[in-house]
Amino acid sequence: MIRINYHQKLAELKERLLVMASMVEQGIQRSTEAYESQDLQLCELVFQSEPMINHMERDIDRFALDLLATEQPMAGDLRLILSVIRIKSDLERVGDQAVSIAARVKELAALPPAQMPVDIPRLAKVSISMIRNALQAFLLGDAALAQSVLLADDEVDDLNKQSFGTLATLIQRQPELTSQAFNTLVISRNLERVGDHATNIAEDVIFWIQGDDVRHQGATPTQVQDN
Repeated sequence: MIRINYHQKLAELKERLLVMASMVEQGIQRSTEAYESQDLQLCELVFQSEPMINHMERDIDRFALDLLATEQPMAGDLRLILSVIRIKSDLERVGDQAVSIAARVKELAALPPAQMPVDIPRLAKVSISMIRNALQAFLLGDAALAQSVLLADDEVDDLNKQSFGTLATLIQRQPELTSQAFNTLVISRNLERVGDHATNIAEDVIFWIQGDDVRHQGATPTQVQDN
């Protein structure tokens, strides 16, 4: 009976993380949709969800630490709990990126409209896909899916670099659009950070499933790359 209760607690820990993940994913989806549609109501929904996400992070932390203290888990269960602790921190930071994007969308809405020559929707699509796949890998315990997230990070980095170069040139040529370009640049950077957090989550999934620490090693765990 005691062991059954222990496994129920592990299942509840995973469920709490997935509920938090759903809210975070919704937040980043709403903030990027707000950028495309200039729907400020979506921004307000993002702002309103932030305190709930922060509360969930603290709640998961307490629950996980209580499991560590009272159950003294070993092997895979220990890796699962440690991974959940790290993943929830990355999820909270993705929520912060959503709030930052929403704030920049509000800034842009207050400025004269200007078409920015960067593909923010594509960057958002890739970043959100990375988050979704990383969380799906956690749900399914799928290390191969998690590995695919690591491979996608280069595309996000490249898109962000392209945005930076394009917008820097735009500011030089049309300084009157500096505010619009700067806010768009911050949004691009926020989305690049979402990709980074998705990569962290995927690495934690691999650690949980395989016991391999692939942090700072990129898409190929056997080749350590310069950071």
